[in-house]
Amino acid sequence: MEKQKNKTSRLASFKENPSKALWTLAIPVMAGMAVHTVYTVVDMIFIGRLGGEQIAAVAFNMPLFFLVLGMTMGLGAGVTATVARYIGAERKRSADNAAEHAMVIALIISTVLTGFGFWRGEAMLSFLGAKGQILTYAWQYLKFICVGLPFMIFSGFFRSILSGEGDMKLPMMVAGLGTLLNLILDPIFIFGLDLGVEGAAIATAISQITVFTIFVYMMFVKEHAYVTFRMKDFKWSSDIIKDIFKVGIPASVSMVIMATGGGVFNRILATFSSDAVAGYQVAGRVDMIIFLPIMGIGTGLTTLVGMFYGAKEFDQLRKVVKYGISRAFYITLILSIIIYAFAPIIMSIFTKNENILSVGINYLRLICIVYPLIAVGMNIGRVLQGLGRGLPQLTITITRVLGVSVPLALIFTQLFHKPLEWVWYSMMLSSFVAVTISVIWLKAAFKKQVPI
Repeated sequence: MEKQKNKTSRLASFKENPSKALWTLAIPVMAGMAVHTVYTVVDMIFIGRLGGEQIAAVAFNMPLFFLVLGMTMGLGAGVTATVARYIGAERKRSADNAAEHAMVIALIISTVLTGFGFWRGEAMLSFLGAKGQILTYAWQYLKFICVGLPFMIFSGFFRSILSGEGDMKLPMMVAGLGTLLNLILDPIFIFGLDLGVEGAAIATAISQITVFTIFVYMMFVKEHAYVTFRMKDFKWSSDIIKDIFKVGIPASVSMVIMATGGGVFNRILATFSSDAVAGYQVAGRVDMIIFLPIMGIGTGLTTLVGMFYGAKEFDQLRKVVKYGISRAFYITLILSIIIYAFAPIIMSIFTKNENILSVGINYLRLICIVYPLIAVGMNIGRVLQGLGRGLPQLTITITRVLGVSVPLALIFTQLFHKPLEWVWYSMMLSSFVAVTISVIWLKAAFKKQVPI
């Protein structure tokens, strides 16, 4: 009963001040992601001290890692939107059942993906372009990443459930603890035990297991969440699966397509040099930092749009969408200026290799021009997910990656033999196309689903 009252009070406060509610949800997400990003940045700095081959080895793992993360986040977005809408409509048992379904989905995909990783992981790395010593390092890294994979997937679904009910603080604190542990273990395993990239993967796996253990304790033993898990009484519901998959499957496929695109870009860059692959991946860590506040705003928008739509609070829904998207644009505009001015200094933090530095600086100074457009497109996608629409994001991703950026990059570099920066031009052009389609789709969705 107390949890019910707290949740009712939280939802009421969200309705009173949607703008404040957005930051209430977004800031803990930003903080949690910031902590995780600090780890990825420091991890790359540690690996960068090993050499260019080790950086490239980890870089070739990134599309596979992004594939798994994308499936988890994609289906997790479906869980978040479904739980939020049920809570907004005051259907607690349905919210509970959605959370239980999330656990079953997590078990299935973690079993399949982990098994496939051990079975075909090395072959996949080879297919992505890793060769020789780089392939050896890449497989050493992936083997231990696969050990922690199930724990990462379950933790991702726990976070999605909590996001759906508006609790962003616990995931932030747990992520912070896991990241701190990872930062402590990294130098011990990489340098102290002289395990190199393998040590980095072992440290990551241990941290993921720790985070999972904390979530299980808080969710099942302490019963911290508003939703209640009754797995022994679990009953499969096609309606709930439909709700989750309606958003989750398109979002997951979108992530798969982006991971595939990342793999293709790695292969294209590998035709230039392994330093080109490494520079792209190192600069990608800076992208992650830039989009921290944007992902935080997007997560908050998914929860609030879902709750307001479920409660039929359309005025608040419109206000929070307009506010969130505009703030995302302004924030990235300011950050773009900073990145352009300080790209050489930022890249030098990660590596002293002149070739890698040159690639990363060139990438950042071009891509930062379209950061504001990417921010708008990302948040429109999260708004549409909150409305229960997953297809737009998938369609836009297919158009951006498979319809524009990848084909153009191949044409520019393989057919016309253009230099490396034309790969970045293809990415920039695709961002213009994607945001245009996103804006059109949002207007159409509001016209149909959100009465004035």
